[in-house]
Amino acid sequence: MVAKEKIGTVVSDKMLNTRIVAVSDRVSHKNYGKVITRTKRYVAHDIESNSKIGDKVKIQETRPISKSKNWILVSILEKSST
Repeated sequence: MVAKEKIGTVVSDKMLNTRIVAVSDRVSHKNYGKVITRTKRYVAHDIESNSKIGDKVKIQETRPISKSKNWILVSILEKSST
């Protein structure tokens, strides 16, 4: 089975080896057809703690690491300007 991968933005780096990554998805409303942006937050494991708030990162699904952490940070695609 192929592991799921998502691209998102780091919104929190306050925890040790853990990042909160917000992934935005544009979907069409079922009844009205209006395009809506839906954002979901994933708790991802960052082994080296290299990512900072605002970085664009790729995360991959993995085995459960803790109660809420079952994604791992694969790579940093784009560093934030700040």
